[in-house]
Amino acid sequence: MNIKVLGALNAEVNGISIVPTAGKPRQILALLALYPGRVVPVPTLMEEVWGTDLPQSSVTTLQTYILQLRRLLGTAMGPDVPGSAKDVLATRYGGYLLQIPAEAVDVYRYERLVTEGRQAFEDGEDARAASLLREALDLWEGPALVDVRVGSVLEIEVMRLEQSRLVARERRIDAELRLGRHVELIAELTDLIARHPQHEGLHSQAMVALYRSGRQAAALDVYRRLRQHLIDELGVEPSPQLQRMHQAMLAVDPRLDIVAGPRRTSTFDLYAA
Repeated sequence: MNIKVLGALNAEVNGISIVPTAGKPRQILALLALYPGRVVPVPTLMEEVWGTDLPQSSVTTLQTYILQLRRLLGTAMGPDVPGSAKDVLATRYGGYLLQIPAEAVDVYRYERLVTEGRQAFEDGEDARAASLLREALDLWEGPALVDVRVGSVLEIEVMRLEQSRLVARERRIDAELRLGRHVELIAELTDLIARHPQHEGLHSQAMVALYRSGRQAAALDVYRRLRQHLIDELGVEPSPQLQRMHQAMLAVDPRLDIVAGPRRTSTFDLYAA
């Protein structure tokens, strides 16, 4: 079985899709896929599908949805495969689980690559870190579970995954800035700061990329627009480290070109106290 959640929900066995067309069974499959080899309790599945307003027939209806998923699974597995759909989508005391390896789900391959990439980043292996994190990010084919109507449980999971994606992208950009790829990053960072107008880390990266590309005025303008947005929307000034970066650019601080001293965890911390 191969399952994708980093984009549209996709689950295949022998090249045959087992994703149901109905919305609620899709939610159940998506939630089970996020916990391969682990029991998802019945109350959690019910909360995802119906929230706190459970219908009287919720237990029976949930069992019907599981049966529908097993039928799709059994059809895809075929008659000659050892075991049965009930062995793969198994019933356990208090819940259900997908008995598949974690690596069969793209999110687990993604998280393994991110962990390896972050470790390489901390070890100063910038080229390896950038490569691993880029490989992880390439697994994404769109917003997580973009074609699934998510309930309260899946909503939290989707938010967690999207935040992880953004952090992984930041770290990859940090690694590529260390490698001197500032010119190549400008277009990507311009798009990111437009999408995340209050994200100081991304703005610091855009400022450094522009500055190192000989575009000091554009770098300063990124700071000006961020500061104005923060004042207008939140009534606050940029963080002290970003203010210090701004002053360093005005003073043409050589540390902006070559980072001296201990390696920092991110571009944003270049002027941390």
